[in-house]
Order: sequence, then structure tokens, then C-alpha cells
Amino acid sequence: MVLTRTTNHTYSHPFPTVTLAFFLRYYSPQLNPFSSHVLSTDTISSHVDPVTGRLHTTRIHLKKSRMPSAVVKLLPTSVTGGGGDKSSYVLETSVVDMKEGWMKTESRNLNYTGVLSVVEEQHYSCSPPDAPGSTPSAYSNATALAVSRPLSPNTFVTTTFSYRSSLGSKKHDRSHADSAETPDETGPRRLGSWISGWGANRIQRSIESIASNKTDDQIIKSRDGMGMVLERLRNNGVVSVLRELRRREGKAVFDQ
Repeated sequence: MVLTRTTNHTYSHPFPTVTLAFFLRYYSPQLNPFSSHVLSTDTISSHVDPVTGRLHTTRIHLKKSRMPSAVVKLLPTSVTGGGGDKSSYVLETSVVDMKEGWMKTESRNLNYTGVLSVVEEQHYSCSPPDAPGSTPSAYSNATALAVSRPLSPNTFVTTTFSYRSSLGSKKHDRSHADSAETPDETGPRRLGSWISGWGANRIQRSIESIASNKTDDQIIKSRDGMGMVLERLRNNGVVSVLRELRRREGKAVFDQ
């Protein structure tokens, strides 16, 4: 079972500006104070499809992460590694079609997937989610959709989070067993007994529910961060913002 949650939001900025803000949102805490948890960002690949004209990008982010305290209390330390700050990798893929006016992104954690796998999918569009043509079409229709039209002052985004815990599954238990040197009471046997006592499904649903309940705070911070980047792009201009960031790189304060 996978627990999903979907939200909609509207940015009062045109689509090209929003797509730029998306790629700049982790550029520096000086630009986006809500990105201070991002330790590094690397681009793995980026190319424009010569047929469709779509930009395909794959990036990997290293972020500070703190497992929800409720999950830490729920699980034994042999699974969580205890409380406190940790770091985890997040894989991000995106496709941008400027002609049709949409962008699709997907982000997923690469660490702790046995405990909880979180996938965030976003669809940005010049049109509201329920409007015709707001979803990506086949390239055969791109010409019809790319007819000159006024640039919308708003960008609409639909975000879907998917949560899945596989703790207690046979595959997860086997990976723990293979990595253990000695089957002592703190290893897989104890974990297996603990899971059996609670029930794997019950534990998985509890972890997924806890993560879902934390989503509201994450979404608010994410939108606030995007909003700050967008306002600075609007007020100062793209070139000025990038020039100032490079000039002040390494400083703690970014003048608004």
C-alpha cells in the first residue's frame, strides 16, 4: 500500500520565471534562506531533446535530514541509527517544455528507503489543473498548442507526495540479515521479533502516516522559499540577481 497526498498552488508569476526559480531555489541560502538544509547540488545530466525541444535534467541534492521524532521513538535504534541530524541524497529529474508551457519534476530519497520511501511529483503549467491542455501532450500536438498566445501571469502547480514503507517485508529483512556479521540480539533476529510483535503492516502504515502529517510544514517552507526567489527575480531582474549572488558568494547575508 502507498499513501498519497495531492495539493494545488498558484504562483502569481509567469511560467518562465517559475521554472528558473525552481532551478535556482537551492543555489544559495543567501537567495533562499529556506534552503539552508541543502548541503550540495550537482547536475548529473542535462540536455535538450532535438526532436521535442524539451529540456531533460537530472540532479542530485545532499540534504540534512532529521527523521521525524515520532518515527525514531517508534523504531529500534538498529533501524534508525538513533536521533539527531543526518544527511541523505535526493534524486531529482525534470522535463521542461517551454513551447507547451509545462514542467514535470520528480524527487525521491535514496537513503533510508527501507524505512520510508518518499516520492514528490510536481506538474507546473500555464493553465489551471482542470483546464484543457494543462497536462503534457504528445509531441504531435505540440504545434497546435504552441500557437502564439498571451503569456499567463500565473503558474499553476500540482504536487503529489507518495509514501511507502517496506520495513518488515521479506526483501528488507533479507538485506539486514546479509549485512549482519553476527546474529546477536541487537541484529536481524531481534528486529524480526520486534516487527512480528507489532505487525509489519501496522508499523508501515504508522510510518507513512507520520511522514504524511509532516508534509504541511514542508510544503509551506518550500513555497515560501520559491516565493522569495521569485520576488527577487521580479524586483531585481535575472541578470542582477545572479551577478549579486556570485559577487557575494560565501557571505551570510543577501541584501534584498
